[in-house]
Amino acid sequence: MSGYYNFMGKYPELNRFFFFLFVLYATIGVSQSDIQSLGNLPKEILETSGLISYNGRLITHNDSGNVPELYELDIATLEITRTIRVLNVENVDWEDISQDSDFIYIGDIGNNQGSRQDLGILKISKAEFDNFNAVNAERINFIYEDQTDFTTTSNSDFDAEALFALGDDLIVLTKQWQSKGTVAYKIPKAPGTFLAERMDAYQVDGLVTGATFDASLGTLYLIGYSPILMPFFVEIPNVNSNTIFSGAPTKTQLDIGLAQVEALTFANNIFYASSEEFLNPPLSTASRLFTFSLDGDESSGPNPMEEPQTMKELVVYKAQNSLEVNYELNSNKPIFGMGIFDSQGRMVMYTPLEQITQNPIDISIFNQGLYYLAFFYDNEVISSPFFRD
Repeated sequence: MSGYYNFMGKYPELNRFFFFLFVLYATIGVSQSDIQSLGNLPKEILETSGLISYNGRLITHNDSGNVPELYELDIATLEITRTIRVLNVENVDWEDISQDSDFIYIGDIGNNQGSRQDLGILKISKAEFDNFNAVNAERINFIYEDQTDFTTTSNSDFDAEALFALGDDLIVLTKQWQSKGTVAYKIPKAPGTFLAERMDAYQVDGLVTGATFDASLGTLYLIGYSPILMPFFVEIPNVNSNTIFSGAPTKTQLDIGLAQVEALTFANNIFYASSEEFLNPPLSTASRLFTFSLDGDESSGPNPMEEPQTMKELVVYKAQNSLEVNYELNSNKPIFGMGIFDSQGRMVMYTPLEQITQNPIDISIFNQGLYYLAFFYDNEVISSPFFRD
């Protein structure tokens, strides 16, 4: 451990750099063959957090702390064609947007610290939206029926970033930071104050950040990312007013590299997904708009979810319940160090080149969880995951 602290004390900026490099390498080989980036989004919406398709345009908004505005986006040019101010509200933590035939709904549902008792959904008339650049919103207030503790915490399971309309109700899907699942809650569309009724849950093994619903098919689509920012897409059939997750979900990996995907919608059988700007020097990714479809054969649609392929240069061996990790490094390229990262991207061990041996690595000091063994080259990192039982 002393080697890690000495190295990171001298080069602290490399900790995040190494992690993001090996995340990028870990995503290679997992594909969504027809997904493509349409380009970077305008600077006004670098924190895009929700999407709907309406009147041939995309409507989006930024998340917490930004001005309470909706932005109409031209799909072809990615230019903002209109800005609509919501006059009588603040953007406390806007996380998703949905619609029905008559209204637009904005989910002021972000609750990362789990302490909010002012969660709400804003209801805007489409007739007003169509004719004015400044509108008022009615408010639907709610608290979760099964939340009793509102103590401020970090990364709460009562955070939420996904919303969709279902009949006479609105469905909020939580982003469970701790459990890595999502819970569906039902709230009436009428203005007022309600207890959000818990419906059912899905262990997605990731963080759900957006949703869109095809009422004609009864199919729900989700988007999100893993704890290491690997984006995914989920298709859930047989959704109805009584149950959300009774159908068998299909989860696919989105082959777009590192991206903090935040929102999802569809129009004419084409899906659109947006990502926030991600700034974590020396690696940064722009706020972008992506597109893909479900039509065609397997070569043009999502492929079944697969585990990231172990890189041939590095093979990791660990017996169940063992407190040692063995590895085989098949590369002639010069390395200058070896490290272990946890699932949050923190380097928890570093070994400089002169101390690396072929002996098994003792992992007894680590807590249970997912880790990555990584080797550092001049401009490259290779890695492979293992689990500490």
